[in-house]
Amino acid sequence: MIKENSNKNDKEDKFKIANKIFESRLMLGTGKYKNIQEAIESIEASKSSIITVAIRRIQNVKTIGKNNLIDYLNWDKLWLLPNTAGCETAEEAIRIASLGFELNQRIGQSDNKFIKLEVISDSNYLLPDPIGTLKAAEYLVNNNFIVLPYMYPDPILAKQLEDIGCHAIMPLGSPIGSGQGLQNLYNIKIIIENAKIPVIIDAGIGKTSEANQAMEIGAAAVLLNTAVAKSKSPKIMAEAMKLSIECGRKCYLAGIMQKELKAQASSPNTGISKLI
Repeated sequence: MIKENSNKNDKEDKFKIANKIFESRLMLGTGKYKNIQEAIESIEASKSSIITVAIRRIQNVKTIGKNNLIDYLNWDKLWLLPNTAGCETAEEAIRIASLGFELNQRIGQSDNKFIKLEVISDSNYLLPDPIGTLKAAEYLVNNNFIVLPYMYPDPILAKQLEDIGCHAIMPLGSPIGSGQGLQNLYNIKIIIENAKIPVIIDAGIGKTSEANQAMEIGAAAVLLNTAVAKSKSPKIMAEAMKLSIECGRKCYLAGIMQKELKAQASSPNTGISKLI
């Protein structure tokens, strides 16, 4: 499912972060499910390559003992993206990121230095702290982490994070778990237009049409959790999200027609014989 990017001349559409190529553009979170079995079934149905886990939810990263979801997943087929959810300062996020790297070692991914960086000091709306995020990202990049920062869709901040060496950027569509969809569409389009690294829409996606829309405007991938975990049938919703993201990507690659103010005939006007 995951392989090294060994052919730089490959013209096929690939989802690449740093030196890794991933088959799926749907990234799935692991929180809010009713039970472990439901989470496993949803992950399998989604065909996701990248699974994100909050380090703070794991009681002891040194112990693997069938006591949480991470112990049940096949990490030979999945890529772990530890995240620093729950961190309110840059310093705290840096410390948790180090635990994330240790967890990657424990599951056998010795070359995995990916980290989803979250610095959130706002407890009401869970909006990311731009200054803390930039500070932590710069430190982690300088220490050879593959940093994917969660951020408010600010095009200037996105460019700053790219310039310091982040390997992808993750602007929110709308607040975490809100299901409001792409409320910052204009800014996200600017970020995608200007970025030379993958732009991954993270947070706020509630239904398949919104995931599809994110891909249609050129996002590299979508990360979601609540839309699947809180649906009536997470397994079915996971598969639906998979299909919508694949469809949206193909639509983007095909090239979307321009909108017109007036009707445009689909058949030619010339060469039409008059009826007698």
